[in-house]
Amino acid sequence: MRRFNCMLTVVFAAAVMALPIAPVFAQTFPTHPVKLAVPFPAGGGTDLLARLLAEQLTRKWGQTVYVENLSGAASGSVGALEVARAAPDGHTLMISPPGPITMNQLLYKSLGYDS
Repeated sequence: MRRFNCMLTVVFAAAVMALPIAPVFAQTFPTHPVKLAVPFPAGGGTDLLARLLAEQLTRKWGQTVYVENLSGAASGSVGALEVARAAPDGHTLMISPPGPITMNQLLYKSLGYDS
């Protein structure tokens, strides 16, 4: 009886493995232009790096990646807040030195975003 159960298990496993498996397709990304946000004024090192990165990502993804400078007071937290409030679809990215993410939470009581 034990041998029969073992043989039945092997036959069942082989039958399950023989079933055709439906292919799984990932969503295409990006589906529309991507915003690369820089929380500092144009012309700085972060802006230059963002523009070089945007050019390379545009070539790789075949979709426009544009740089938007979101400068304001408070050491980049204005731009970081706008990125945090963006739609969570992955089409808004931020490139920044560590300040708006790590240091501002120690300097300001309320940032409006969770770092």
